Amino acid sequence: MSETREHIIRLADRLIRQRGFNAFSYADIAAVLNIRKAAVHYHFATKSLLGQAVIEEELRRVEGYRQAHPKLGGDLQIRHLVGVFFHNSQCNAVCLMGALTPEFATFDAGMQAMVQRLCVAIREWVGDCLEDARSAGWMRFGGSAMDRAALVVSTLLSSLLLSRVEGAGLFCRMIDRLLEDLGAGWRVGDLPAIGPARQEGLYSFT
Repeated sequence: MSETREHIIRLADRLIRQRGFNAFSYADIAAVLNIRKAAVHYHFATKSLLGQAVIEEELRRVEGYRQAHPKLGGDLQIRHLVGVFFHNSQCNAVCLMGALTPEFATFDAGMQAMVQRLCVAIREWVGDCLEDARSAGWMRFGGSAMDRAALVVSTLLSSLLLSRVEGAGLFCRMIDRLLEDLGAGWRVGDLPAIGPARQEGLYSFT
């Protein structure tokens, strides 16, 4: 990947999380990176292709985390995921899936397919973690782990969106209730302290 292409993807990722996919243009990217719009078009002929590249990078991070921690217990992986969302709540940021799904109906077929891949990948990962945690006795819940994963993911997404409006305290209350319902032996307050808000690297799985 060329350095310019990498910078474009990284900036687009940040703009999607901050503004939404439909609320930024190639002119915004060119202005920040101090390049011509033609340079952005050279790497991504359409905005859809840029969006798909951003999602592909997120999928790579998710899979990279899973491959790097094959023996880490499901409870600890859920704890890591909640910690990432907690970090984002402190930074007044949303995750990529939460930023893209409200605009799903406006995307072309290529973007829609990539958003669907992202949603399925994260939900399946959370489902696998929940099943592992339940089998090990660290969590308890009824029904299938995959159905429970949909509830967990939707709560994480909505908690970030609502905390943007009502403050980060709401995130903690919502997630603590979620953890209580799952029978987890830890709460948001048990997570490591969050350092100064970073402008990049939000929602990082690594």
